[in-house]
Amino acid sequence: MSSDKFVQPDLTEVPLEKLWSLAGKVAVVTGGASGIGAAIVRRYAEAGARVVIGDMNLELATKVAAEVAAATGATVEATLLNITDSKALRALAEECVSDRGGLDIWVNNAGIYPPTGDVLEASDEHVALMLDVNVRGTFMAAREAARAMTNGGVIVNIASTSGFRASRGTSAYIMSKHAVVGLTKSLAIELGERGIRVVGIAPAVTTTPGTDAAMIPLKAAGYDLEAKTRASLMGRLGLPDDIARVAVFVASDMAAWVTGSTVAADSGLLASAP
Repeated sequence: MSSDKFVQPDLTEVPLEKLWSLAGKVAVVTGGASGIGAAIVRRYAEAGARVVIGDMNLELATKVAAEVAAATGATVEATLLNITDSKALRALAEECVSDRGGLDIWVNNAGIYPPTGDVLEASDEHVALMLDVNVRGTFMAAREAARAMTNGGVIVNIASTSGFRASRGTSAYIMSKHAVVGLTKSLAIELGERGIRVVGIAPAVTTTPGTDAAMIPLKAAGYDLEAKTRASLMGRLGLPDDIARVAVFVASDMAAWVTGSTVAADSGLLASAP
């Protein structure tokens, strides 16, 4: 990019259907083999993007890529990726540029959600793992993506409503997601002059295999899932596609004036919670 400061163009006269489109874009979705990540992969493919799933579960990622490609006609690929491996992150970002023509969208969706339980009993290893994956991994992935985005781009960080509030049994997770919200703000400031937008999405409890598995120990630690359901102004918990549709918006030119913000996709949880 030029050393001159980026100036967002006026899109007033651009047709709405073009603003929504991701046609011609190359997108990476980490943790895209299941849950919210898989839903984002499908919606990005529907919007016309060429999508790369980066996931620790290559077998499942390959299956999802084939299914989405068959359903949408888009090019969807899968690759083995550990977001705590900076060399692997850099290699994938550079490969997008060399083999796919560029890197336009990077979604930091990969993360972990093991309950902490009683904070007084939390192990050093538990805290270190949570920060390593959810915070350090997100930071390194954003850094490598930004290095490859020589013509601007969008980095989407999947945070959580836990980045704005707290609950029992999840202290390390809450710490990590507060960090992701703060990181989104900081990255937006530093990368804006390169034409790179950085936007967070904060889902409330969303029904995925990961959260379903976590609910058993969470309930034992005092986490009140029924209260979360009652707090939903839309009458139910979130579904992966609820988050994926927001991910299309923030990655598209519909949101060209949005950066540094974390959008709550939470059925009013943050607005209505005490």
